[in-house]
Amino acid sequence: MALLLLYSFYQLGLEKKKKKENDLTSFASRMSYPGYPPTGYPPFPGYPPTGQESSFPPPGQYPYPSGFPPMGGGAYPPAPSGGYPGAGGYPAPAGYPAPGGYPGAPHPGGAPSYPGGQGFGAPPGGAGFPGYPQPPTQSYGGGPAQVPLPGGFPGGAMPSQYPGGQSPYPSQINTESFPSYPVFSPVSLDYSSEPAAMTQGTHGTIRPAANFDAMRDAEVLRKAMKGFGTDEQAIIDVVANRSNDQRQKIKAAFKTMYGKDLIKDLKSELSGNMEELILALFMPPTYYDAWSLRNAMKGAGTQERVLIEILCTRTNQEIREIVRCYQSEFGRDLEKDIRSDTSGHFERLLVSMCQGNRDENQNVNHQLAQEDAQRLYQAGEGRLGTDESCFNMVLATRSFPQLKATMEAYSRMANRDLLSSVSREFSGNVESGLKTILQCALNRPAFFAERLYYSMKGAGTDDSTLVRIVVTRSEIDLVQIKQMFSQMYQKTLGTVIASDTSGDYRKLLLAIVGQ
Repeated sequence: MALLLLYSFYQLGLEKKKKKENDLTSFASRMSYPGYPPTGYPPFPGYPPTGQESSFPPPGQYPYPSGFPPMGGGAYPPAPSGGYPGAGGYPAPAGYPAPGGYPGAPHPGGAPSYPGGQGFGAPPGGAGFPGYPQPPTQSYGGGPAQVPLPGGFPGGAMPSQYPGGQSPYPSQINTESFPSYPVFSPVSLDYSSEPAAMTQGTHGTIRPAANFDAMRDAEVLRKAMKGFGTDEQAIIDVVANRSNDQRQKIKAAFKTMYGKDLIKDLKSELSGNMEELILALFMPPTYYDAWSLRNAMKGAGTQERVLIEILCTRTNQEIREIVRCYQSEFGRDLEKDIRSDTSGHFERLLVSMCQGNRDENQNVNHQLAQEDAQRLYQAGEGRLGTDESCFNMVLATRSFPQLKATMEAYSRMANRDLLSSVSREFSGNVESGLKTILQCALNRPAFFAERLYYSMKGAGTDDSTLVRIVVTRSEIDLVQIKQMFSQMYQKTLGTVIASDTSGDYRKLLLAIVGQ
């Protein structure tokens, strides 16, 4: 009996040992790949199944970081479905300029936005550009059937002979009465103006007067300044309704008839902003630009905003005439003065502008636009640091229509607009200069409308900017600028000028803008 019990315990022990071995075998089989963990259990992160390393994780499961295209410059990230601009695109709804924009610009939300909720710099209307106000026409210098005019500025008739011989341009300009003209006050804004178009037509508010008689106008001005007091209204009626070419002829006729210098007589009768505006109207356009550049660099300090406004926006013909006029009238080399007054990448940009060698072919090369967009991305957003020379090269050499196409390609490729990328990669004056070029490629009248708005916004008035834009655009595109101003700010340019200026200065400004 004892032997039987002992055998039973032995059999029970064998069964328990066998069962334990079976359990261990089953557990080990469940721990092996494939098939473990059981279905539905989250995979252990970072360890692909054996033999599946080349395809793990499955394609598309873990995309590239946002905004970083794959190697080789492929089409990733995909173009935004809603057209230009895409997500994170151009610009922030709070209105242009975006945060980190031009120094001195208002804080986000301080500027009214364009119709459609887009801030300044949004691309013009057309395919893929809904809601952005587009001027009726936008021509750039150098295109077919475009005639460069002496003096650099378009929009007027070809200057004819002045009384007594050749027209005084550029080396024959009588600048005897201009040197004592008061220097423009520093501009309060840090962004700039736009390129003048050389077109056969004109969209200016001032056109050459019909039945023009220089001697009759000279007599009217003489009577207005003779004796006690000055008839400012008579002066306004003449100068606001004559083209710049006609004003030069009046000036020459005045000296012929009375042996006196019209500019000196006007300066003795006028003062302040009225004097500044009248004298600007009587300067030949190219001389006015050269004179403004000289005053921006003369004495202590430099008005970088004036340099940007003129050099980053003019056509090749205008820049070359400005360089020659600067040398002949002031006996100085413009490029040397720029080098001595600026530095770094800002200096290089302005020196590039001084060459007047921008491509002005109106045909757009879309393949080049795509290549330039990729090049700019790799020089900025796609790398640590910034290759400033690449931005300088593209923005200083490509035509304005070509730059517009490049901006479109950049937005599709990088899912970010080029203007915001410039804000992220640059700062200070070089940022302002690069943005000026891009903004002019998008919509010049809208750019000038914004400049005028901020010259009068807030306490005080930036009269130098106001005068310069009104005078220089009066025979080119001030009609379009007025239209854009009304669309952007829901009030007319004339209304804002009337509320921000006074006296004869206000009357003359309103007469020029056609109010």
